[in-house]
Amino acid sequence: MKTKTLVSMITGALVIGAASTTFAAANPFSDVPADSWAILRHSFDPADGIVDGYGDGTYKGQETMTRYEMAQIVAKAMTKTDIDKADKALVDKLAAEFSEELDNLGVRVSDLEKKSDNVKWGGELKYYYKGDKAESGDRTNDSQYEFRLMPKAFIGNSGWTANARIRYYSNSASANNGGSTNVTGSNNANGGTDKSDTVVDRIYVEGPLFGADTKLGKLDTYSDDVMGSGMIIDDNISGAQFKWNLGKNKTSYVKAVVGRYDFDTDANIGRSTAYDGTGDYAAFEVGYKPAAKGLSGVAGYYSLRNIDRDNASSASGKAQLSEYQKAGSDNDNIWSAGLGYKFDNNFNIYGVYAKSNLDAETGYKGDDQDKAYDITLAYKGADSTKAGTWGLYTAYRYLGEFATIAPTYDAAARGYKGWEVGGQWTVAQNILTSLRYFKGKDLGTDTAGNDADFNRIYGSVEFFF
Repeated sequence: MKTKTLVSMITGALVIGAASTTFAAANPFSDVPADSWAILRHSFDPADGIVDGYGDGTYKGQETMTRYEMAQIVAKAMTKTDIDKADKALVDKLAAEFSEELDNLGVRVSDLEKKSDNVKWGGELKYYYKGDKAESGDRTNDSQYEFRLMPKAFIGNSGWTANARIRYYSNSASANNGGSTNVTGSNNANGGTDKSDTVVDRIYVEGPLFGADTKLGKLDTYSDDVMGSGMIIDDNISGAQFKWNLGKNKTSYVKAVVGRYDFDTDANIGRSTAYDGTGDYAAFEVGYKPAAKGLSGVAGYYSLRNIDRDNASSASGKAQLSEYQKAGSDNDNIWSAGLGYKFDNNFNIYGVYAKSNLDAETGYKGDDQDKAYDITLAYKGADSTKAGTWGLYTAYRYLGEFATIAPTYDAAARGYKGWEVGGQWTVAQNILTSLRYFKGKDLGTDTAGNDADFNRIYGSVEFFF
Protein backbone atom coordinates (compact mmCIF):
# COMPACT_ATOMS: atom_id res chain seq x y z
CA MET A 1 0.00 0.00 0.00
CA LYS A 2 1.29 3.49 -0.83
CA THR A 3 0.30 6.94 0.40
CA LYS A 4 0.59 10.35 -1.14
CA THR A 5 2.11 12.01 1.93
CA LEU A 6 2.79 11.44 5.59
CA VAL A 7 -0.41 13.38 6.25
CA SER A 8 -2.64 10.90 4.39
CA MET A 9 -0.80 7.94 5.89
CA ILE A 10 -1.43 9.01 9.47
CA THR A 11 -4.98 10.20 8.90
CA GLY A 12 -5.99 7.23 6.76
CA ALA A 13 -4.35 4.46 8.74
CA LEU A 14 -4.61 5.71 12.30
CA VAL A 15 -7.49 8.23 12.34
CA ILE A 16 -5.92 10.28 15.07
CA GLY A 17 -8.71 12.85 15.15
CA ALA A 18 -7.75 15.42 17.77
CA ALA A 19 -8.82 19.05 17.88
CA SER A 20 -6.55 21.57 16.18
CA THR A 21 -3.93 23.10 18.45
CA THR A 22 -1.55 25.98 18.04
CA PHE A 23 1.57 25.16 16.05
CA ALA A 24 4.11 27.62 17.35
CA ALA A 25 7.35 25.98 16.26
CA ALA A 26 9.02 26.93 13.01
CA ASN A 27 8.53 24.59 10.07
CA PRO A 28 11.80 22.58 9.89
CA PHE A 29 11.26 21.20 6.37
CA SER A 30 12.11 23.53 3.49
CA ASP A 31 9.69 21.95 1.01
CA VAL A 32 6.55 21.82 3.20
CA PRO A 33 4.25 24.86 3.09
CA ALA A 34 3.06 26.08 6.47
CA ASP A 35 -0.56 25.39 5.59
CA SER A 36 0.08 21.67 4.94
CA TRP A 37 0.78 20.75 8.56
CA ALA A 38 -2.82 20.07 9.58
CA ILE A 39 -2.33 16.60 10.97
CA LEU A 40 1.05 17.32 12.56
CA ARG A 41 -0.60 20.11 14.54
CA HIS A 42 -2.49 17.26 16.18
CA SER A 43 0.60 15.18 16.79
CA PHE A 44 4.22 16.30 17.10
CA ASP A 45 6.09 19.54 17.29
CA PRO A 46 8.81 19.00 14.62
CA ALA A 47 11.18 21.13 16.69
CA ASP A 48 11.25 18.25 19.19
CA GLY A 49 12.88 16.06 16.56
CA ILE A 50 10.44 13.17 17.10
CA VAL A 51 9.48 13.00 13.40
CA ASP A 52 12.40 13.54 11.04
CA GLY A 53 12.37 14.15 7.31
CA TYR A 54 15.03 13.28 4.76
CA GLY A 55 18.72 13.94 5.23
CA ASP A 56 18.71 16.98 2.94
CA GLY A 57 16.34 18.91 5.18
CA THR A 58 13.29 18.26 3.01
CA TYR A 59 10.19 16.24 3.61
CA LYS A 60 9.24 15.53 -0.04
CA GLY A 61 5.60 15.84 0.85
CA GLN A 62 4.46 15.90 -2.77
CA GLU A 63 6.02 12.52 -3.59
CA THR A 64 4.57 9.08 -3.06
CA MET A 65 5.76 7.42 0.13
CA THR A 66 5.89 3.66 0.63
CA ARG A 67 5.00 1.94 3.87
CA TYR A 68 8.66 1.02 4.21
CA GLU A 69 9.72 4.68 4.04
CA MET A 70 7.03 5.55 6.57
CA ALA A 71 8.33 2.78 8.84
CA GLN A 72 11.82 4.34 8.68
CA ILE A 73 10.38 7.59 10.04
CA VAL A 74 8.50 5.70 12.74
CA ALA A 75 11.68 3.82 13.66
CA LYS A 76 13.46 7.14 14.24
CA ALA A 77 10.57 8.32 16.40
CA MET A 78 10.80 5.15 18.49
CA THR A 79 14.40 5.94 19.43
CA LYS A 80 13.39 9.19 21.15
CA THR A 81 13.24 8.94 24.93
CA ASP A 82 12.55 12.52 26.04
CA ILE A 83 8.98 12.79 24.72
CA ASP A 84 5.78 13.49 26.60
CA LYS A 85 3.01 11.00 27.27
CA ALA A 86 0.78 12.11 24.40
CA ASP A 87 3.58 11.88 21.85
CA LYS A 88 4.59 8.46 23.18
CA ALA A 89 1.01 7.22 22.74
CA LEU A 90 1.02 8.37 19.11
CA VAL A 91 4.38 6.69 18.45
CA ASP A 92 2.93 3.47 19.87
CA LYS A 93 -0.04 3.72 17.48
CA LEU A 94 2.30 4.23 14.55
CA ALA A 95 4.48 1.32 15.67
CA ALA A 96 1.43 -0.96 15.85
CA GLU A 97 0.29 0.02 12.35
CA PHE A 98 3.73 -0.52 10.82
CA SER A 99 4.87 -3.44 12.99
CA GLU A 100 5.51 -5.73 9.99
CA GLU A 101 7.65 -3.17 8.18
CA LEU A 102 9.48 -2.35 11.41
CA ASP A 103 10.19 -6.03 11.91
CA ASN A 104 11.68 -6.21 8.41
CA LEU A 105 13.88 -3.26 9.34
CA GLY A 106 15.12 -5.20 12.37
CA VAL A 107 13.27 -2.86 14.74
CA ARG A 108 11.45 -4.71 17.50
CA VAL A 109 8.27 -3.29 19.02
CA SER A 110 8.53 -5.29 22.21
CA ASP A 111 8.03 -2.24 24.40
CA LEU A 112 4.70 -1.67 22.72
CA GLU A 113 3.60 -5.31 23.06
CA LYS A 114 4.81 -5.94 26.61
CA LYS A 115 2.27 -6.53 29.32
CA SER A 116 2.87 -5.85 32.99
CA ASP A 117 4.11 -9.42 33.43
CA ASN A 118 6.33 -9.17 30.33
CA VAL A 119 4.25 -11.80 28.53
CA LYS A 120 1.84 -11.36 25.64
CA TRP A 121 -0.92 -13.92 25.11
CA GLY A 122 -2.67 -14.76 21.87
CA GLY A 123 -4.72 -17.65 20.66
CA GLU A 124 -7.48 -19.16 18.58
CA LEU A 125 -10.57 -21.30 18.99
CA LYS A 126 -11.47 -23.27 15.86
CA TYR A 127 -14.22 -25.64 14.79
CA TYR A 128 -14.18 -27.46 11.48
CA TYR A 129 -16.25 -30.00 9.60
CA LYS A 130 -14.77 -32.30 6.97
CA GLY A 131 -16.78 -34.66 4.77
CA ASP A 132 -14.88 -37.11 2.51
CA LYS A 133 -16.36 -39.30 -0.19
CA ALA A 134 -14.53 -41.79 -2.38
CA GLU A 135 -15.99 -43.37 -5.50
CA SER A 136 -16.89 -46.49 -3.51
CA GLY A 137 -18.58 -45.99 -0.15
CA ASP A 138 -20.61 -43.29 1.50
CA ARG A 139 -19.39 -39.96 2.82
CA THR A 140 -17.21 -40.07 5.93
CA ASN A 141 -17.87 -37.19 8.30
CA ASP A 142 -15.43 -35.73 10.79
CA SER A 143 -15.49 -32.64 12.98
CA GLN A 144 -13.06 -31.25 15.50
CA TYR A 145 -12.71 -28.47 18.01
CA GLU A 146 -9.27 -27.02 18.61
CA PHE A 147 -8.06 -24.47 21.12
CA ARG A 148 -4.67 -22.84 20.61
CA LEU A 149 -2.87 -20.76 23.22
CA MET A 150 0.28 -18.89 22.13
CA PRO A 151 2.29 -17.11 24.84
CA LYS A 152 5.18 -14.81 23.94
CA ALA A 153 7.68 -13.69 26.60
CA PHE A 154 10.06 -10.79 26.00
CA ILE A 155 13.68 -11.40 26.94
CA GLY A 156 14.76 -8.04 28.35
CA ASN A 157 15.57 -5.46 25.69
CA SER A 158 17.55 -7.92 23.58
CA GLY A 159 14.99 -8.11 20.77
CA TRP A 160 14.53 -11.83 21.52
CA THR A 161 11.31 -13.52 22.55
CA ALA A 162 10.46 -16.95 23.92
CA ASN A 163 7.43 -18.48 22.19
CA ALA A 164 5.23 -21.52 22.55
CA ARG A 165 2.00 -22.97 21.18
CA ILE A 166 -0.27 -25.19 23.25
CA ARG A 167 -2.96 -27.09 21.35
CA TYR A 168 -5.99 -28.87 22.74
CA TYR A 169 -7.89 -31.11 20.31
CA SER A 170 -11.35 -32.50 20.83
CA ASN A 171 -12.90 -34.66 18.11
CA SER A 172 -16.62 -35.15 17.86
CA ALA A 173 -17.69 -38.76 17.26
CA SER A 174 -16.61 -39.42 13.67
CA ALA A 175 -19.00 -41.54 11.70
CA ASN A 176 -18.43 -43.71 8.65
CA ASN A 177 -21.86 -43.76 7.09
CA GLY A 178 -21.92 -47.18 5.51
CA GLY A 179 -18.41 -47.10 4.06
CA SER A 180 -14.81 -46.17 4.68
CA THR A 181 -12.44 -43.75 3.04
CA ASN A 182 -8.69 -44.21 3.23
CA VAL A 183 -7.46 -40.80 2.17
CA THR A 184 -3.88 -39.69 2.58
CA GLY A 185 -3.80 -36.76 4.97
CA SER A 186 -7.42 -37.14 6.05
CA ASN A 187 -8.54 -36.78 9.65
CA ASN A 188 -11.18 -39.48 9.85
CA ALA A 189 -9.42 -42.33 11.62
CA ASN A 190 -10.98 -41.99 15.04
CA GLY A 191 -13.19 -45.08 15.05
CA GLY A 192 -16.37 -43.19 15.80
CA THR A 193 -15.25 -42.38 19.36
CA ASP A 194 -14.69 -39.01 21.00
CA LYS A 195 -11.01 -38.32 21.56
CA SER A 196 -9.00 -35.44 22.92
CA ASP A 197 -5.36 -34.54 23.34
CA THR A 198 -3.20 -31.67 24.54
CA VAL A 199 0.25 -31.03 23.10
CA VAL A 200 2.90 -28.33 23.09
CA ASP A 201 3.87 -28.46 19.44
CA ARG A 202 6.03 -25.31 19.36
CA ILE A 203 8.57 -23.98 21.83
CA TYR A 204 11.33 -21.73 20.49
CA VAL A 205 13.16 -18.43 20.81
CA GLU A 206 13.13 -15.79 18.09
CA GLY A 207 15.33 -12.77 17.53
CA PRO A 208 18.04 -11.10 15.44
CA LEU A 209 21.14 -13.19 14.69
CA PHE A 210 23.64 -12.88 11.83
CA GLY A 211 21.44 -10.16 10.34
CA ALA A 212 18.49 -12.55 10.07
CA ASP A 213 15.20 -13.07 11.84
CA THR A 214 16.12 -16.29 13.62
CA LYS A 215 14.10 -19.06 15.25
CA LEU A 216 15.72 -21.76 17.40
CA GLY A 217 13.94 -24.72 18.98
CA LYS A 218 10.79 -26.59 18.01
CA LEU A 219 9.45 -24.13 15.48
CA ASP A 220 7.03 -23.75 12.62
CA THR A 221 8.30 -23.87 9.05
CA TYR A 222 6.46 -23.12 5.83
CA SER A 223 7.33 -23.49 2.16
CA ASP A 224 6.73 -20.50 -0.14
CA ASP A 225 6.66 -17.22 1.79
CA VAL A 226 5.83 -15.35 -1.44
CA MET A 227 2.57 -16.74 -2.81
CA GLY A 228 1.75 -18.55 0.44
CA SER A 229 0.96 -21.86 -1.25
CA GLY A 230 2.49 -24.04 1.48
CA MET A 231 2.41 -26.85 -1.08
CA ILE A 232 5.41 -28.79 0.23
CA ILE A 233 5.31 -28.32 4.00
CA ASP A 234 3.42 -26.47 6.71
CA ASP A 235 4.47 -28.13 9.95
CA ASN A 236 6.91 -28.03 12.86
CA ILE A 237 10.56 -29.10 13.05
CA SER A 238 13.17 -29.15 15.81
CA GLY A 239 16.07 -27.04 14.63
CA ALA A 240 16.87 -23.55 13.35
CA GLN A 241 15.44 -21.15 10.76
CA PHE A 242 17.14 -18.00 9.44
CA LYS A 243 15.37 -15.46 7.24
CA TRP A 244 17.17 -12.46 5.73
CA ASN A 245 14.92 -9.71 4.36
CA LEU A 246 16.75 -7.89 1.57
CA GLY A 247 16.43 -4.87 -0.70
CA LYS A 248 15.54 -1.25 -0.12
CA ASN A 249 11.92 -2.07 0.63
CA LYS A 250 12.62 -5.54 2.06
CA THR A 251 10.68 -7.15 -0.78
CA SER A 252 13.20 -9.99 -1.25
CA TYR A 253 14.33 -12.64 1.18
CA VAL A 254 16.59 -15.64 1.66
CA LYS A 255 15.53 -18.38 4.08
CA ALA A 256 17.54 -21.33 5.37
CA VAL A 257 16.15 -24.11 7.58
CA VAL A 258 17.81 -27.13 9.17
CA GLY A 259 16.56 -29.58 11.77
CA ARG A 260 14.80 -32.83 12.55
CA TYR A 261 11.29 -33.50 11.29
CA ASP A 262 9.23 -35.81 13.48
CA PHE A 263 5.70 -36.63 12.52
CA ASP A 264 4.16 -39.54 14.39
CA THR A 265 0.51 -40.23 13.57
CA ASP A 266 -0.02 -41.77 17.00
CA ALA A 267 1.04 -38.60 18.82
CA ASN A 268 -2.00 -36.43 18.08
CA ILE A 269 -5.55 -37.44 17.39
CA GLY A 270 -7.25 -36.21 14.28
CA ARG A 271 -4.06 -36.20 12.17
CA SER A 272 -2.84 -38.94 9.86
CA THR A 273 -0.54 -39.21 6.88
CA ALA A 274 1.21 -41.88 4.85
CA TYR A 275 4.47 -40.65 6.37
CA ASP A 276 5.07 -41.84 9.92
CA GLY A 277 8.61 -41.34 11.14
CA THR A 278 11.49 -38.93 11.54
CA GLY A 279 14.04 -37.48 9.16
CA ASP A 280 16.72 -34.84 8.80
CA TYR A 281 15.06 -31.80 7.24
CA ALA A 282 16.77 -28.96 5.38
CA ALA A 283 15.48 -26.19 3.14
CA PHE A 284 16.82 -23.20 1.25
CA GLU A 285 14.43 -20.69 -0.29
CA VAL A 286 14.67 -17.33 -2.07
CA GLY A 287 11.77 -15.12 -3.03
CA TYR A 288 10.62 -11.75 -4.26
CA LYS A 289 7.24 -10.14 -3.65
CA PRO A 290 6.51 -6.59 -4.88
CA ALA A 291 5.08 -4.07 -2.45
CA ALA A 292 2.14 -3.44 -4.76
CA LYS A 293 1.10 -4.99 -8.07
CA GLY A 294 3.54 -6.81 -10.31
CA LEU A 295 5.47 -10.03 -10.77
CA SER A 296 6.59 -12.21 -7.86
CA GLY A 297 8.73 -15.33 -7.73
CA VAL A 298 10.03 -18.04 -5.43
CA ALA A 299 12.52 -20.92 -5.74
CA GLY A 300 13.46 -23.50 -3.15
CA TYR A 301 15.16 -26.76 -2.26
CA TYR A 302 13.72 -29.03 0.42
CA SER A 303 15.29 -32.24 1.64
CA LEU A 304 14.11 -35.03 3.95
CA ARG A 305 16.91 -37.54 4.57
CA ASN A 306 17.70 -40.50 6.80
CA ILE A 307 14.06 -41.37 7.37
CA ASP A 308 14.23 -43.85 10.21
CA ARG A 309 11.60 -45.39 12.44
CA ASP A 310 10.54 -48.96 13.10
CA ASN A 311 7.36 -49.59 11.19
CA ALA A 312 6.06 -53.11 10.81
CA SER A 313 3.74 -52.08 7.97
CA SER A 314 6.68 -51.07 5.80
CA ALA A 315 8.25 -53.77 3.66
CA SER A 316 11.69 -52.42 4.46
CA GLY A 317 11.06 -52.31 8.19
CA LYS A 318 11.56 -48.53 8.14
CA ALA A 319 9.10 -45.69 7.74
CA GLN A 320 8.71 -44.31 4.23
CA LEU A 321 7.48 -41.00 2.91
CA SER A 322 4.90 -42.82 0.78
CA GLU A 323 3.52 -46.31 0.49
CA TYR A 324 4.18 -46.08 -3.26
CA GLN A 325 7.90 -45.26 -3.15
CA LYS A 326 10.64 -47.75 -3.90
CA ALA A 327 11.43 -49.89 -0.85
CA GLY A 328 14.50 -48.76 1.06
CA SER A 329 14.51 -45.20 -0.34
CA ASP A 330 14.99 -43.01 2.72
CA ASN A 331 16.11 -39.74 1.09
CA ASP A 332 13.87 -37.27 -0.72
CA ASN A 333 15.14 -34.11 -2.42
CA ILE A 334 12.54 -31.69 -3.76
CA TRP A 335 13.17 -28.72 -6.05
CA SER A 336 10.48 -26.09 -6.42
CA ALA A 337 9.85 -22.82 -8.29
CA GLY A 338 6.90 -20.52 -8.72
CA LEU A 339 5.75 -17.31 -10.39
CA GLY A 340 2.84 -15.04 -9.59
CA TYR A 341 1.33 -11.81 -10.78
CA LYS A 342 -0.80 -9.39 -8.81
CA PHE A 343 -2.91 -7.32 -11.20
CA ASP A 344 -4.31 -4.97 -8.54
CA ASN A 345 -5.68 -5.14 -5.01
CA ASN A 346 -8.32 -7.65 -6.14
CA PHE A 347 -6.85 -10.19 -8.57
CA ASN A 348 -3.84 -12.40 -8.01
CA ILE A 349 -2.69 -15.48 -9.93
CA TYR A 350 0.23 -17.79 -9.24
CA GLY A 351 1.67 -21.18 -10.09
CA VAL A 352 4.13 -23.33 -8.10
CA TYR A 353 5.82 -26.52 -9.37
CA ALA A 354 7.90 -29.10 -7.46
CA LYS A 355 9.92 -32.12 -8.59
CA SER A 356 11.26 -34.97 -6.43
CA ASN A 357 14.02 -37.52 -7.01
CA LEU A 358 12.17 -40.45 -5.37
CA ASP A 359 11.41 -43.53 -7.48
CA ALA A 360 8.20 -45.53 -7.45
CA GLU A 361 7.96 -49.15 -6.34
CA THR A 362 8.21 -51.90 -8.94
CA GLY A 363 4.93 -52.40 -10.76
CA TYR A 364 3.42 -49.07 -9.75
CA LYS A 365 0.93 -47.93 -12.41
CA GLY A 366 -0.63 -44.82 -10.89
CA ASP A 367 -0.03 -41.19 -11.88
CA ASP A 368 3.41 -39.66 -11.35
CA GLN A 369 3.98 -39.04 -7.65
CA ASP A 370 7.39 -37.35 -8.10
CA LYS A 371 5.86 -33.99 -9.01
CA ALA A 372 3.42 -31.49 -7.53
CA TYR A 373 1.95 -28.22 -8.68
CA ASP A 374 -0.62 -25.63 -7.67
CA ILE A 375 -2.25 -23.07 -9.99
CA THR A 376 -4.44 -20.59 -8.10
CA LEU A 377 -6.53 -17.57 -9.09
CA ALA A 378 -7.65 -15.47 -6.13
CA TYR A 379 -10.09 -12.57 -5.89
CA LYS A 380 -9.81 -10.18 -2.97
CA GLY A 381 -9.09 -11.77 0.42
CA ALA A 382 -10.48 -11.92 3.93
CA ASP A 383 -8.66 -10.12 6.75
CA SER A 384 -9.57 -11.60 10.13
CA THR A 385 -9.08 -8.19 11.78
CA LYS A 386 -11.49 -6.37 9.44
CA ALA A 387 -15.18 -7.23 9.58
CA GLY A 388 -16.90 -7.64 6.22
CA THR A 389 -13.79 -8.50 4.20
CA TRP A 390 -14.00 -11.59 2.01
CA GLY A 391 -12.22 -13.50 -0.71
CA LEU A 392 -12.77 -16.22 -3.30
CA TYR A 393 -10.39 -18.52 -5.13
CA THR A 394 -10.24 -21.40 -7.58
CA ALA A 395 -7.28 -23.73 -7.98
CA TYR A 396 -6.05 -26.88 -9.69
CA ARG A 397 -3.75 -28.94 -7.48
CA TYR A 398 -1.65 -32.00 -8.26
CA LEU A 399 -0.06 -33.20 -5.01
CA GLY A 400 2.28 -36.12 -5.62
CA GLU A 401 3.29 -37.86 -2.40
CA PHE A 402 6.98 -37.88 -3.33
CA ALA A 403 7.06 -34.10 -3.91
CA THR A 404 5.06 -33.04 -0.83
CA ILE A 405 5.65 -33.64 2.88
CA ALA A 406 2.84 -31.93 4.81
CA PRO A 407 0.87 -29.50 2.57
CA THR A 408 -1.12 -26.74 4.19
CA TYR A 409 -4.38 -27.38 2.33
CA ASP A 410 -7.61 -28.15 4.18
CA ALA A 411 -9.57 -29.57 1.25
CA ALA A 412 -7.05 -30.83 -1.31
CA ALA A 413 -5.35 -34.00 -0.06
CA ARG A 414 -1.74 -35.10 -0.40
CA GLY A 415 -1.60 -37.82 -3.06
CA TYR A 416 -4.58 -36.43 -4.99
CA LYS A 417 -5.19 -34.23 -8.01
CA GLY A 418 -8.17 -32.07 -8.86
CA TRP A 419 -10.01 -28.77 -8.65
CA GLU A 420 -10.67 -26.78 -5.52
CA VAL A 421 -12.90 -23.74 -4.99
CA GLY A 422 -13.48 -21.84 -1.81
CA GLY A 423 -13.98 -18.61 0.02
CA GLN A 424 -13.54 -16.84 3.33
CA TRP A 425 -15.58 -14.17 5.07
CA THR A 426 -14.85 -12.18 8.22
CA VAL A 427 -18.28 -11.98 9.84
CA ALA A 428 -17.00 -9.79 12.67
CA GLN A 429 -13.61 -8.64 13.84
CA ASN A 430 -11.46 -11.70 14.64
CA ILE A 431 -14.17 -14.16 13.54
CA LEU A 432 -13.29 -15.85 10.24
CA THR A 433 -15.40 -18.40 8.36
CA SER A 434 -14.22 -20.64 5.53
CA LEU A 435 -15.87 -22.98 3.03
CA ARG A 436 -13.94 -25.17 0.55
CA TYR A 437 -14.76 -27.94 -1.93
CA PHE A 438 -12.30 -30.29 -3.62
CA LYS A 439 -13.09 -32.78 -6.38
CA GLY A 440 -10.46 -34.98 -7.93
CA LYS A 441 -8.77 -38.38 -8.12
CA ASP A 442 -6.43 -40.56 -6.08
CA LEU A 443 -3.07 -40.46 -7.91
CA GLY A 444 -2.02 -43.90 -6.71
CA THR A 445 -5.08 -45.70 -8.06
CA ASP A 446 -5.94 -43.51 -11.05
CA THR A 447 -5.55 -46.29 -13.60
CA ALA A 448 -8.02 -48.02 -15.88
CA GLY A 449 -10.82 -49.74 -14.01
CA ASN A 450 -9.91 -48.51 -10.52
CA ASP A 451 -12.09 -46.41 -8.24
CA ALA A 452 -10.13 -43.17 -8.01
CA ASP A 453 -12.74 -40.40 -7.64
CA PHE A 454 -12.74 -38.43 -4.42
CA ASN A 455 -14.32 -35.22 -3.13
CA ARG A 456 -14.16 -33.30 0.12
CA ILE A 457 -16.30 -30.60 1.72
CA TYR A 458 -14.56 -28.49 4.34
CA GLY A 459 -15.99 -25.72 6.51
CA SER A 460 -14.61 -23.90 9.54
CA VAL A 461 -15.12 -20.98 11.88
CA GLU A 462 -12.18 -19.46 13.75
CA PHE A 463 -12.18 -17.06 16.70
CA PHE A 464 -8.91 -15.16 17.23
CA PHE A 465 -7.94 -13.38 20.43
